[in-house]
Amino acid sequence: MATVSIDGETLVVEIEGLDKLWALKSRLAIPLANVRGATADPGISREPKGIRAPGAYIPNVITAGTFHLDGEKVFWDVHDPRKAVVIELTDERYARLIIEVDDPRAVVAMVEGAVHR
Repeated sequence: MATVSIDGETLVVEIEGLDKLWALKSRLAIPLANVRGATADPGISREPKGIRAPGAYIPNVITAGTFHLDGEKVFWDVHDPRKAVVIELTDERYARLIIEVDDPRAVVAMVEGAVHR
């Protein structure tokens, strides 16, 4: 699971617990200028993941780390797809962050509010 916060003009994603090990990341900091928006998307887990490098993928258990799909890098940290949030980025290492959060609606509202103010 991850926690998401806004620190000034930066979106901060903190990876929690053992997911740091699986995802090989503990923190992502993205300028808000490079965040296009966020959506809650429980169906995203059924989408193709691409090639994992590096990270972990155990179907119906965890998808975590960097995945390469259609020439883009996508960061995943999801156990429970019902709590998945997709954050679309531009001009960043990752095209999208797909993360599990405690309250998807609240995270989407926070990100959208920060991006579209």
